[in-house]
Amino acid sequence: MSKRLTRGQFLRHLTLGLATTLVVGACRQENDSPSKPRTTNSNILRVATAPASPPFSFQGEDGKIQGFDIDLIKAIGETAGLEVRFKFTRFERLIPLVEEGKVDAAISAISITAKRLQTIDFSVPYFKSGLAIAIRKDNTQITDVKSLEGKIVGVKIGTTGADKAAQIPNAQLSFFDFASFQLQELRNGTVDAVIRDGPILQYSIAQSGFNNLKILEQLLSEEYYGIAVPQNSPKLPAVNKALNVLREGGSYAQIYQKWFDDRPPTLPNSVEEIF
Repeated sequence: MSKRLTRGQFLRHLTLGLATTLVVGACRQENDSPSKPRTTNSNILRVATAPASPPFSFQGEDGKIQGFDIDLIKAIGETAGLEVRFKFTRFERLIPLVEEGKVDAAISAISITAKRLQTIDFSVPYFKSGLAIAIRKDNTQITDVKSLEGKIVGVKIGTTGADKAAQIPNAQLSFFDFASFQLQELRNGTVDAVIRDGPILQYSIAQSGFNNLKILEQLLSEEYYGIAVPQNSPKLPAVNKALNVLREGGSYAQIYQKWFDDRPPTLPNSVEEIF
């Protein structure tokens, strides 16, 4: 299902925001409820994730949550001596949950941006990514982002891809929660293109078997994912230390190899190195 908005409507929509959350089954899950008391146990790491971004965070055929981000945050918790408790929600709710202190962290292919750093903090970068454009193979008109002017573009609300698409003159934006839905509509011709993180598009196209789709070679951006935490979080040092231990000890590379069948690239050692 999708919701189509013009650029102006999209910007107004962002101002209003969304409060709806998506709850999926898993163990040790907390409800997204303002009346629920906040735990103060220093050995618990409450982690929000949006299970609609394969291969980072998604539901497997058995209904269980899985993905690169899930394996990584579990390994971080084990290394830091923290019990990870997941809270499942929609992507656009992740940052507000962190800002409001309802969770200790959020991980779900969240790009580190200067705008987000105004209200939250991030761990050291753990993944290198970038925005990409997916189109049908028989489309010869769309060759770059400029040729998307006036076109219908599939995006996911709350993402940097949606922000990028909102800057395209006269573009109509169609919103989808799942990459598979975006690509299905692209294959059917309901949308002209999809803008989303390159790794998510590559994985989703490969898994879905949509052989009539392709990704344009030139990325629209270079981005890095980080674990979002509240500003001045007392748990950030432990998260960063554990992440560095995993990177230096080879466990991070093993998790990367499992999901991407490749060696991880060199990453910045701090958020400051990105900007």
